[in-house]
Amino acid sequence: MSDLTNEIRTALSRLALPDGGDLISRDMIRALTVEGDTVRFVIEAPSPEIARQMEPLRQAAEAAVAQVPGVGSVNVALTAHETKKPPQLKMGGHAKPQEGVMKPAGVKTILAVGSGKGGVGKSTVSSNLAVALARAGKKVGLLDADIHGPSQPRMFGLTDKPASPDGKTIIPLKAHGVTVMSIGSMLAEDKAVVWRGPMLMGALQQMMMQVEWGDLDVLVIDLPPGTGDVQLSLCQKSEVKGAIVVSTPQDVALLDARKALDAFKTLNTPVLGLIENMAVFTCPHCGGESHIFGHGGVADEAEKLGVPLLAQLPIDLDTRLGGDGGTPIALRDSAMAQAYGQLADRLIKGGIV
Repeated sequence: MSDLTNEIRTALSRLALPDGGDLISRDMIRALTVEGDTVRFVIEAPSPEIARQMEPLRQAAEAAVAQVPGVGSVNVALTAHETKKPPQLKMGGHAKPQEGVMKPAGVKTILAVGSGKGGVGKSTVSSNLAVALARAGKKVGLLDADIHGPSQPRMFGLTDKPASPDGKTIIPLKAHGVTVMSIGSMLAEDKAVVWRGPMLMGALQQMMMQVEWGDLDVLVIDLPPGTGDVQLSLCQKSEVKGAIVVSTPQDVALLDARKALDAFKTLNTPVLGLIENMAVFTCPHCGGESHIFGHGGVADEAEKLGVPLLAQLPIDLDTRLGGDGGTPIALRDSAMAQAYGQLADRLIKGGIV
């Protein structure tokens, strides 16, 4: 390197950048040539956007080098590498026919949690059951298949977006010992999903087969309410070991719960049992119990159908607060956490998980 070149680089090193460093220390000088008393070089910006803001710096660099003894003329250009945009992952396209069963590699058991109608606490049960199973030592995944009303990102306190390094593979998020995938993590929280059936099926297939679930003992699937396309596709195309149906005790909820039970029967999916949610309210002031939604309806239905009543869960303020705050109640050591722990233990000892 000639003495003149060294002096030029020294002059450029005196031009401080707004965000720290200088043109030399930040390695932004390219193609520096000296031909006689003519100097040419390129300033390479980190991005085209930054390059468009660097014209004053280019002029300052040109003026600084022009002051170096032995330099007659200076030609300085600005450039930037085009930043390569990461591949974009498109969710919810029309599903292509899936070859073979729709079961992710490494997942031992698929467990569906459904309900006949919305508002019975199915997603709350799904999230807390997943956490309880993880606390029991199982490797657990949770797929939020309630595509029109995804709530698991909020219930797990997830605010990041899943990564996709190649536009196909999806890297799921993790919280509280559970691997979680939800369409809600791909969109703004207040963004509606306005999709017809084929797009729902495409999204379900993507979340089942394109997500890097890893090795899981169980994948809990939080189904949408009702008996629609998602339930149909999941039970027909995947190896669902069994379904749990959540209902509240009142007659209106039980009417729809019976339809959900019949749908699983029609689809040859074993019903592992029923959960009676919001079974009783205990007044925090007087300790009195109120059966706001009726009493024992789900228990009677389970006995009538000959399926297990897996749990009777009360209305609980801390459960609601935990779900809204992203810390499921099953993480604690309260009576509700113990109830979910017992539910998880029952599934494990029963050989389901």
